[in-house]
Amino acid sequence: MKGLKGVILAGGTGSRLHPLTRITNKHLLPIYDRPMISYAIEALVKGGVTEMMLVTGGTHAGEFLRLLGNGEDFGIDRLFYAYQDRPGGIAEALGLAEHFVGGDRSVVLLGDNIFGSSIRPCVDAFVRQEKGARVVLWQENDREHLNHLGVARMDGAERIERIIEKPAEPPSDLAVTGIYFYDGTVWDVLPKLKPSDRGELEITDVNNWYVEQGLMEFDVVPGFWGDAGESIDAYYAVQDHVRRHGANLED
Repeated sequence: MKGLKGVILAGGTGSRLHPLTRITNKHLLPIYDRPMISYAIEALVKGGVTEMMLVTGGTHAGEFLRLLGNGEDFGIDRLFYAYQDRPGGIAEALGLAEHFVGGDRSVVLLGDNIFGSSIRPCVDAFVRQEKGARVVLWQENDREHLNHLGVARMDGAERIERIIEKPAEPPSDLAVTGIYFYDGTVWDVLPKLKPSDRGELEITDVNNWYVEQGLMEFDVVPGFWGDAGESIDAYYAVQDHVRRHGANLED
């Protein structure tokens, strides 16, 4: 899609999936019948985004090149790679894509997030959006699970008031999934971030900057969403869903 570039973040140590990730990057682990990363690529391609950069790190980074090559077999028109030399957080990883995105807008997708339905409606909505950012929410009915996610505190039905990371008392049942849309302002926001208590630059801080400026829009995605990197149990739950129902399904 002209004017919109995709950034897939596929770094991290994958410690929550040990011991599986002692031998490979978690995004290269299988989900049903193919590597996990292929679902993120498929989500963007079906969304109309065919120029993308994959950001990874660690000792297994070369395996992505061996799997994906120039991306042609996956429906990608232009595929670029960037290497994050240390685990510095999602926001830091995004910063590596600044020159690739250039003056265009970006859609950022965490490579371990799997969606049951196509993200094309969200992409189209962002293209129509005049400026700012956009997040994709998902209704999570398990209150205990919300304690481990980013959760949107809503001001009525049409505005996000704040995104709270791992809230003890979830302010809503709307979890923030791992797909984010940004205009070019994001490159001015990233250098101003301060590391969190984890020593990382957090994407939630980026999103809350847009919220505070009144520049954040959102969609609530229907159907299935799962973070296959959250835990071993989550990994196999995503496996089971994809095996039975598929992923990135178009209406």
